[in-house]
Amino acid sequence: MSLWTSLEPASTTVDPGGSATVRLRLRNTGDVVEEYRFEAVGSLAPWTVVEPQSLRLYPGTTGSVDLTFAPPRTPDATAGPNPYAVRIVPTEHPDATTAPEGNVTVTPFTQVRAELVPPTVKGRFRGRPKLAVDNLGNTKLTASVSGSDHGDQLSYDIRPGSVQIEPGRAAFVKATLRPRQIIWFGSAEQRPYTLAVQRSGAAPLDVEGTYVQRGFLPRWLMAFLSIFLALAVTFVMLWIAYKPQVRSTATEKTQEAGVSMLPPSASPSAGAPKAPSAEATPPPAAAVTEQPGGAGAGGGGSEKEEEAEAPERTAATAVQELAVDDPGGRHICYRVHAAGKGWTDAVCDGEAAGEAGSGTPLTAVNIAVSGTKGTSGGAYVADPASTEGKGKYFDPWSKAADGIDNYVGSTKKDAPDLMGFSISVDAGKGTVCQSSYVNNHDWLDLACDNPGDALEFTYVGTHDNKEWIEAVKLRV
Repeated sequence: MSLWTSLEPASTTVDPGGSATVRLRLRNTGDVVEEYRFEAVGSLAPWTVVEPQSLRLYPGTTGSVDLTFAPPRTPDATAGPNPYAVRIVPTEHPDATTAPEGNVTVTPFTQVRAELVPPTVKGRFRGRPKLAVDNLGNTKLTASVSGSDHGDQLSYDIRPGSVQIEPGRAAFVKATLRPRQIIWFGSAEQRPYTLAVQRSGAAPLDVEGTYVQRGFLPRWLMAFLSIFLALAVTFVMLWIAYKPQVRSTATEKTQEAGVSMLPPSASPSAGAPKAPSAEATPPPAAAVTEQPGGAGAGGGGSEKEEEAEAPERTAATAVQELAVDDPGGRHICYRVHAAGKGWTDAVCDGEAAGEAGSGTPLTAVNIAVSGTKGTSGGAYVADPASTEGKGKYFDPWSKAADGIDNYVGSTKKDAPDLMGFSISVDAGKGTVCQSSYVNNHDWLDLACDNPGDALEFTYVGTHDNKEWIEAVKLRV
């Protein structure tokens, strides 16, 4: 049995959301009647329709089948060339299956969506909104973020200032808004602002929000202080204007009392009672207080004052501070323990913890969250006994509630290098985005897990025994 096939054309181009048709021509060059069944294979198979699905040909006859490719306008339709094949299975001779191959190029498209969370923030000295940027296109997105407002009333601290997002992924940009002038008294004022997502060669995508600036002191307090100040000034003026005359009547009363206490038989010429002399009533002795360890005031020793050490600022300390300023927000704070150097300062929401490019491996990570119903994680360390050159999980997973420190890894002197670690929030139902700096490499691309993923966690770092992580960035 033999079969001749031809794809017309062998290569074609299709736009996401559109369709393209390729015709498969075939001839039965055998000597028996044969029925052929057709099946598309490859990455485009879910979006390929074959009509008809089977064809019956007599010896020496020719037939054709249409292949219609209709990829959706979603990130799943990866831009670029996509090889495919059509599996042809003869009914009478199934062992003579053949699969002619072709190529379909999916054109790129860009679609970006941005949203402020929350759209309105309030504060006296600052506001902290987050900008969620979603790449709904089928190519990698590179964009920068900037802020502006009418009248230049706000200053903007945006981290990171630029993002690179894979198709179907999202990135979170943290913005800190600070008013240029403080409202000391009075009611709150609304200050509209705009965060712009700028792509190369495209118009910026503007996202509008509102910062409600509150007064430092309420209006009623200003009225109260004004009334109090007026009363104080009035009182002082009255006190100066009216100076009361104060005189003592003690002498007069004493003389009257001395006259009334004389005996009735005493004559007016009798002398007054004599005052007691100094010898009659000796002065009381001065009290002497003994000091511990010696007699008298001069024998005491000096006391040593001990300075209380400041409490350690852990990830929980940092995230609790953020929770006070933003009670309804989602935050993650963390710090890393570098071998031979100790703990770094705690950072939050996408800032870098660790010293990238130093060559110093990490051995532990301290994480705390707020607004995510807790976190859990496990350390992945080097395994010298591995025959595949991969590491192993160090300990069972540890977990902690919101605002509580969670520690992954070890801070002991001989602790193994931290190749990576797993982390999840909301019991695996929340989203965690992460990036890590691997020695002899660079920062890995930002990656996020999605609610509903089978693993329900994201992995930070590498699996190679010869590598380790030196710094990390996390956000929720």
